[in-house]
Amino acid sequence: MANTRTRWAVAGIIALFFGLAATVVAVRLSGAISGQMALLMLVGLIGLYIGFGILFAVYRFVRDLE
Repeated sequence: MANTRTRWAVAGIIALFFGLAATVVAVRLSGAISGQMALLMLVGLIGLYIGFGILFAVYRFVRDLE
């Protein structure tokens, strides 16, 4: 079972993701960017989260090997 610190970290990461996604949607609704640009920004945001997640998982795996 995950400890409290891990749960807070996961909750913070999820809140940050949805906060950034909501900011992109708000900028789109204000008319500052087009729908295609907003979609591209959201896809990039998802890509960053997936990429850094894989990087962090590999780091933890390598650290456990030593």
